[in-house]
Amino acid sequence: MRQDIEENKQTEQEPYEGLSETIKEKLSWFEDQKIGVIFHWGLYSQAGIVESWQLSEEDEWARKKPWREDLATLRKEYWALNEQFNPTLFCPDEWAEKCKKAGFRYMLFTTKHHDGFSMYDTKESTFKMTSDRCPFHLNEKADVFQAIMKSFQKAGIATGAYYSKADWHCPYYWVPGEHARGRYASYDPLENPQMWQKFEDFVENQLLEICSNYGPVDILWLDAGWVNARNEQLNMPKIIGKLRQHQPTMLVVDRTIGGEFENYVTPERKIPEIAPEKVWESNIPLANNWGYVPNDVYKPFSTILESILKIVSMGGNVILGIGPKPDGTLPKEAEAIMAQLGDFLTTYGEGIYESRAIPELSIDNWYFTKKEQVIYGFSLASQEKPAILNISALKAVCSIAKIEDLKTGVLLEITDDRLSLLSSGQVIGIKIYENEICL
Repeated sequence: MRQDIEENKQTEQEPYEGLSETIKEKLSWFEDQKIGVIFHWGLYSQAGIVESWQLSEEDEWARKKPWREDLATLRKEYWALNEQFNPTLFCPDEWAEKCKKAGFRYMLFTTKHHDGFSMYDTKESTFKMTSDRCPFHLNEKADVFQAIMKSFQKAGIATGAYYSKADWHCPYYWVPGEHARGRYASYDPLENPQMWQKFEDFVENQLLEICSNYGPVDILWLDAGWVNARNEQLNMPKIIGKLRQHQPTMLVVDRTIGGEFENYVTPERKIPEIAPEKVWESNIPLANNWGYVPNDVYKPFSTILESILKIVSMGGNVILGIGPKPDGTLPKEAEAIMAQLGDFLTTYGEGIYESRAIPELSIDNWYFTKKEQVIYGFSLASQEKPAILNISALKAVCSIAKIEDLKTGVLLEITDDRLSLLSSGQVIGIKIYENEICL
């Protein structure tokens, strides 16, 4: 069982305090987007293991099938993977085109995972894709983050950056010669504030690079929730203040930390039982793992579809995780799910994008959203029996003028306060007009 899932149920239910009008407007924009994609890509793809978690001594769960037999060898050989990582088939325009067809409205990319390997041309470290030790460094797309950002921005997809606040390769976090027992710094920052200040400067400078050199950054998604908890405190007001000089409308997501710099919350691998108080986004990988692992098990599209309908009907966003292969291509299994998602959103996206929840409307086996005075209803289809909608329950919350089939536009007939619908596809969608705009 994975033990990397970060959550803080308390921060999920905390109210906002003192949001600027700029960030309020950006959060409303974010809620409109509804469907996003996050790419986890790095040296762990070359190794084919569960992201970079095997490097952490205490995270034994990640080494149930160890990449190397002893930890010292594992770390040495993992950190040498930069000399092998050579994704010659990487074509960001193709990624962007496929994501556009899939209906993704925004994209996050891993600029750096906990292992410290930068997928962009940082000046703060030589452990990066553009280093001359990496065989890909002479490729015109060696600054992978830059190539990704350009392609997705050109495709009209909003762009953001994932960044791990921890860095297990940085000598200011895991100090050479010190024993790093787990995912945390190898020292107590309260006992060695000078070293911690060096690390904070390192983080600040990397984030300034990301927010200064790559065009619009709509979202900064900060991972490694143990940093900014306990004794590992970064000066976030100072850092974010500098970043927003370059990206004034950027949403900051300091995951699980709460407060001013967790602009929205991110339930991981789950659908919350109760909708968070803040704007929220469930993050769900298409496979078992975020990064590429050979022979990984992918979720069937029916499972993904049900999750999307549940989350959106509760008022949340969904970001789906894809782990590109070490050669730079997307897994065929992921592409197949993306194609199905695109087909669904082409037909039914009107009731997904820009929609909001209707908390007072709950009918078994149906999911509802609302946009202005139009209500959208979705039910997962069965080939054997029709989906039944009790209209009297619907009338309790709205005054109905007419109901249409969302796919065909055909007016639906109500009999004895019941709507009975069959579908040849995986979902049934209806469009309910309220009287206020139809009379």
